[in-house]
Parts: sequence; structure tokens; C-alpha cells
Amino acid sequence: MITMTIKEAMMSSSLPRLEIRMLLEAVLNKPRTWLIAHDDEMLTEQQAQVFYIMVARRTAGVPMAYLLGTREFMGLTFCVSPHVLIPRPDTETVVNKAIEVVREHALTKVLDLGTGSGVIAISIAKACPNIQVDATDCSAEALGIAQLNAECLAVQVNWFHGDWYQALGVQAERYDLIVSNPPYIHRDDAHLAQGDLRFEPPQALTDGADGLSALKHIIEQAPNWLKPGGKLWVEHGYDQALQVQALFIKVGFNGVQTLKDLGEKPRATGGYLVTSA
Repeated sequence: MITMTIKEAMMSSSLPRLEIRMLLEAVLNKPRTWLIAHDDEMLTEQQAQVFYIMVARRTAGVPMAYLLGTREFMGLTFCVSPHVLIPRPDTETVVNKAIEVVREHALTKVLDLGTGSGVIAISIAKACPNIQVDATDCSAEALGIAQLNAECLAVQVNWFHGDWYQALGVQAERYDLIVSNPPYIHRDDAHLAQGDLRFEPPQALTDGADGLSALKHIIEQAPNWLKPGGKLWVEHGYDQALQVQALFIKVGFNGVQTLKDLGEKPRATGGYLVTSA
């Protein structure tokens, strides 16, 4: 039989104290202030067992977001699972730009390609009520997580299952703005075998090639799905800015620019189609 107090649990592992506290908060479903005030209380045997399992998984490298089942993004709490990428602050770059563009130009129809947990589509819909937001993903499991997040955060998004634009089927609808955070890591990138990336869905991280194939497809096909003057913004690797800019320009986008993320690395590139005369 496993017996321990909250205080003993806090001292039972070499994990960072913050992580131990977060795991205990999840196991006990109590806030930090409660843990501090009741650190002499005993965990039940079941609670202690669950805590030890979570500590062991975290020690093995399992991401905290997957252990806790949630991650904050844009000030909102999103459910996550191993079926979706863990939301990262870098992606806030493209989301903030999308929200800015929607508001500045009073846009009404937005498409998010490869939505994953839905953080981009939902964040835009939350910040810009009364617009139409559509989102696609090839993973049914990912769309299930995205739908759950939309319900929990009380926003309306239209979900489409399938690859990129193909998920939308044959339809005449065109969009004011398309956004995407596609897989852009090179298949041989050493980072895929390091840290949290080891546990995240590979198909959401890399295209299995040079990291540019998904970006190329999204950019090249965008004119078929954008209204005249429509805008496209994509997230990409810190070392891909020049290549992505070249793809935009080749397809015929104007005003191509790249924005830096919080770490001052080139992270998102966008442009607009010239309005037909």
C-alpha cells in the first residue's frame, strides 16, 4: 500500500518542482493554493498510484501537455492528445496576424488548413465573432479533439475531414483568408528525435521529405480558393523564409512579407492576390 502526504509527494521525485505541483493539481483536481494549505493531507492509495504513474511517464519524456490533457494558447485552454500537435507560442505569430487582417479588412470567410487541435481556427473564431471559419484535417482523431475544443470554448467552426483543400470537395466557395501551420520539418532533422517531438504525431511535424512539399501545395493551390484580393498566411521553419517567399511570388502573391516569432526568428509569411480589374 502506497501512503504519502502532499508534502512528501512534492519531494518524492527529481522532476522540477513546478511539474510535480502541476501533476498533483491534476491528480487531486485542486489548485495550487489548496495544495499549499493542505500539504499535510494524505493521498489515497489510488491517487498515489496515479501520481507515481504520471511521474514515471514524465521522467520517460512524455510531454506535460499530454499528461495533463490540456495546453494554453492565446489565453485559451485547449484539450490535447497524442493525436495532435502541442500548441506552441510560435504559432501565435500567424494567429495574431490573421486576427489583425480579419479586423482591418472586415473579412468574413476564413479557412484553416491542417487544423489539428483547432487552435488556429478556434482562436480566430473566438476573437472575431460572426465570421465564417472552416477548417480541414486528414486525421479524424484530430478533428474530434478540435470539435471538443470548439464546444468547450463556445465557438462555431465548420470541420472538414480530408487532405488540405481536397477535404472541401467540389464547391464554388472562396475565402477572404487562408491560414495554415502545415508539417514543415525536414525528414532528417535531428529535432524529430528529441524532446516533446518524439511523442507528437509525425505526420503533423514532417512531410517525410524536405519540409516544403505541404507548404508548396498550399501556396500553389491557394489562388483556386481565394477571392480576388484574398490573403494567405502560413507558418514555416525559421530557415525557410526565403524559400517560402519565393513560392508566394512565383504563384502571383503581392505584398509578401515575413514576420518573426517571440524568439525573433522568421516564422510566418503571407501575401495577397491582386484584385481583378
